Amino acid sequence: MKSIKKNKNEHQIVKADADKAPQCLSQFNDMLIFPPILKGLPVKGFFTTKAINGDLKIISSLADVPISKIYQPIQKHTDKIIFLESDMDKKIADAVITALTGILIGVDVADCVPILLYDKRLQVIAAVHAGWRGTSHQILKKTISKMTHKFSSSPSDILIAMGPAIRQCCYEVGDEVIEAVEKATGAGEYYVQKEQSFFLDLPTANMHQAVSSGVPSLNIWMLNECTYCRPDLFYSYRYSKGKTGRQGGFIGIF
Repeated sequence: MKSIKKNKNEHQIVKADADKAPQCLSQFNDMLIFPPILKGLPVKGFFTTKAINGDLKIISSLADVPISKIYQPIQKHTDKIIFLESDMDKKIADAVITALTGILIGVDVADCVPILLYDKRLQVIAAVHAGWRGTSHQILKKTISKMTHKFSSSPSDILIAMGPAIRQCCYEVGDEVIEAVEKATGAGEYYVQKEQSFFLDLPTANMHQAVSSGVPSLNIWMLNECTYCRPDLFYSYRYSKGKTGRQGGFIGIF
């Protein structure tokens, strides 16, 4: 596996003080987070906070995109990936790839990792929902592979942004989860063991998978916030013990 180099964009946020928010939050009442890695490019890419709670009317207004042009799959923690071409009917999948312009694609999350991909050379985008099941089934690696085979994307041209997710500090899992993710990802510093407990960092595991697929580490940005630690900003399924809303990640070529 290739070594992971520190991304210069990786930590461009304020640490989790209760009265502080990420520096990349927008002016829209702290509703949107714009990944700096996508700044100045012909795409709209952003993550939402709990202030929106998946309300497509608000997203449509803030992004200036008609609701009819916003596509989200029916998420089931699968490794299913769909190509969005002309059919806008909702289908079961946890990743969407498209080269269409004027369409905003997205996923909803509440601890899992929302991942946005952009091929800056061929103008292809993808949105991925990666929980531990999706990560253990290599959904990000498979998305990169499908972009490569369908559109002839080069991993070196792909930019990746990872949004708010539960982090290693708070994500205690069983050894069966670690075994499944490690089998899919290989060795790496994305989990720790404390006595009999394991703590997993899903964004870092997915970064390892992306780098092993050929994406340069400098092409990957991660939001350095934990959904469990920041209930003021984000929904967390684990923090709320299952009763929660959703934030999301969205990207479109315009």
